[in-house]
Amino acid sequence: MIYTTEIPRLPQGERSAVTLGKFDGLHRGHQKLIRRIREKRAENCRTVVFTFDVSPRSRILHTPPKFLLTHEERRELAEEFGVDILAECPFTDALMKTKPEEFVKEYLVDRLHTAYVAVGPDFRFGYHREGTPALLQELGRQYGFRTEIIEKEKDGSRDISSTYVREELEKGNMEKVNELLGYRYFTRGEIVHGRQLGRTIGIPTANLIPPDIKKLPPNGVYLTESQIGEKLYHGVTNVGYKPTVKENFLGVETYLFQCDEDLYGQEAEVRFFTYLRPETRFASLQELKEQLDKDVEAGRQYFQ
Repeated sequence: MIYTTEIPRLPQGERSAVTLGKFDGLHRGHQKLIRRIREKRAENCRTVVFTFDVSPRSRILHTPPKFLLTHEERRELAEEFGVDILAECPFTDALMKTKPEEFVKEYLVDRLHTAYVAVGPDFRFGYHREGTPALLQELGRQYGFRTEIIEKEKDGSRDISSTYVREELEKGNMEKVNELLGYRYFTRGEIVHGRQLGRTIGIPTANLIPPDIKKLPPNGVYLTESQIGEKLYHGVTNVGYKPTVKENFLGVETYLFQCDEDLYGQEAEVRFFTYLRPETRFASLQELKEQLDKDVEAGRQYFQ
């Protein structure tokens, strides 16, 4: 897959099938759009996902973004889903002020040689969000590409969207989050040295600090699966600040079942299965150990 932070220009003679949007999370609704453009490979079209480096809303409101997927995670998933080109363009003032007709002519027609566009019914683009799917259809007739408006993927009566995923993530409802995404929600990071208090109470843990832009579930204890290298481990994960031992950074700490290896410096991907309990401050390390023993037993039963 080709990844670019610029708006690509295809060679003459090449055509593309394009889908456009924010694509945070690459949830089942996004996957539906990607499947549709992949069908156009049979017509010798390159599959292109056109998105932005930040949410346009975040840029306009000057709010720091938190993403369901980091840029690297989105790139890797897009490649798994069969995307040929992921264009993750900087959402600049110039792009923000581009008129819809100019956007279509310069980017879709002149650069991407678009033959087919797939968008959802609520897609908007261009200055003041004036561009609509209907306008894309109209301009497509003028410039020789076809726009298909793809109905939203549904969860019952509700549209699957990044907003819906975020709402469920903020509740810690990992089963629903995973159902909406079509894959297990995860975070990644390098395993680092903590205070090693887990070893002193017989429960050694793997600590990682997730990227600042990654949106995490609420602080608490979760049952998880961790991939480290080629190995998979079930475990119990604490998301939070570890109030009993007064850590002052947001971390992800996992007790891995049946693992006594030295993992420091390796990258771990922690996948969330279910919420177990809230993060709790205990009066002593002994009380913490007793609760962790219960958590581990609950985890073993869950994964059996």
